[in-house]
Amino acid sequence: MSSPIVYQLGHEPLKDHCFSPNRDILAITKNSTVEIYKTGTAKPQLIAVLKEHDKTVTSVDISPDGSKILTCSQDRNALVWEWNQQVQEYKPTLVLLRISRAATFCRWSPLGNKFAVGSSDRIIAVCYYEEENDWWVSKHLKKPLKSTITSLSWHPNNVLLASGSTDGHVRVFSAYIKGLDSKPEPSVWGSKLPFQTLVGDFTNETGAWIHDVDFSDDGNSLAYVSHDSSIGIVYPEGEGLAPRAIINVKTNYLPFKSLVYLNNNTIVAGGHNCNLIVFQGNENGWKEAYHVEKQKDLIKDVPIPGGEEEDEEEISSHDALNMFKQMDLKGRVNKPGKATGSGKVLSTIHQNTIANVRLYHGNQVSTAGIDGKVVIFSI
Repeated sequence: MSSPIVYQLGHEPLKDHCFSPNRDILAITKNSTVEIYKTGTAKPQLIAVLKEHDKTVTSVDISPDGSKILTCSQDRNALVWEWNQQVQEYKPTLVLLRISRAATFCRWSPLGNKFAVGSSDRIIAVCYYEEENDWWVSKHLKKPLKSTITSLSWHPNNVLLASGSTDGHVRVFSAYIKGLDSKPEPSVWGSKLPFQTLVGDFTNETGAWIHDVDFSDDGNSLAYVSHDSSIGIVYPEGEGLAPRAIINVKTNYLPFKSLVYLNNNTIVAGGHNCNLIVFQGNENGWKEAYHVEKQKDLIKDVPIPGGEEEDEEEISSHDALNMFKQMDLKGRVNKPGKATGSGKVLSTIHQNTIANVRLYHGNQVSTAGIDGKVVIFSI
C-alpha cells in the first residue's frame, strides 16, 4: 500500500473538495470562495479563486467531462463556472434555483447534462441548461421532503437521485427530464419513472440525521451514514416491493460524515473519528474490515530540535482560551508562551474531522478535512 499524498492547503476548514476526471485540477471550498489548484507537482499550484458567492460555499463538483465547475452556497445561489480562454479566467453562468433558504449540496449527473442542488428549503432543484437564454433552469422535487437536504447521489442511469436529510430519511426520486433524458432501462428500483416519482424511502431505528448517501457502482444498492455512528445499506427488490435486505452496521466510533463505494462490496467511510474505516460485505451482511490508518488516541509531538520540554505549569484563563481555539482549528495544542517544545497531536494524518470522502482513482480515495488538508489514500 503506497503512502498517502497530503496537501496542506491552509488551516481554514474545507467543507467539500473535488478532483477533475483526469485528476489534474482540484477544487476546494474555503469560506465564501472556491480555490482551484493545478495538481501534478509536490505542492498544488493555485490557479484561480472563484469569488461570486457572498456567504459560505457549501459544496463544489466538477462535471464528468471536466469542463465545468458547479458551486452552491448559503447565499441561496448555485453557479456553473467555465474557463474563458479569451480572458483566461473562470466565468459564472446563472442558475435559477428558486429557493428561499441556503443551498446545501450539489452534484452533477453521470452524463453531465444536468445537476441537482439540495437546500434548507425542503427542496431539491434538478437543473438543466436552456440555451436560448444562456442559463440553467430548475424543476423542484418537494414531496415528501420535510427538512434540510444534507447529501445527494446520482444513480448510474442518470435518472434516479438519492437524498439524505435531517429528518433521518433516505429517499430515492426519479429526476427524469422529458426531452433531455432517454427512457431508463427497468432496474431493481422500478420501470415507470416520471419526474418526482418516489421509488424508495428508508430510515433507521434512531431516526438520526443522514450525513451522506451513495449508490453502488452497479446501482443495485444504496449506502448511507447517519449521526448515530451507523452505516446502512439497502438492497431493493423492485417496483412496489419491500427491499431484499436492509442492513445496519452499528459502530462505537464518533459519527461518520461521508462515505463512498470503492466497489460493489467495499465501502470507505470517514468523519469525526479523523480516520477512514473500510466496510465489506453483500446483501447477506456487512461488517467493519479495517482502519486505513493505525490509530491511538493521542501521541506526543516530537520536540523541536533546540526546544525544551514544557513544564506542567499553571496558565491563565486567557491562555487557556487560546489553547482551546488552537485545538478547534488544528486539532492540536501547544502550551502558551513557548513556540518550541511538545504538544499532543492525533496519530492520524487528519488532525480534525474528515468532512468528505471522494473516489479518486482505482482503489484510491481522496478526503478533505476541517484541518485544511486534502489527502489521497490507497485502500
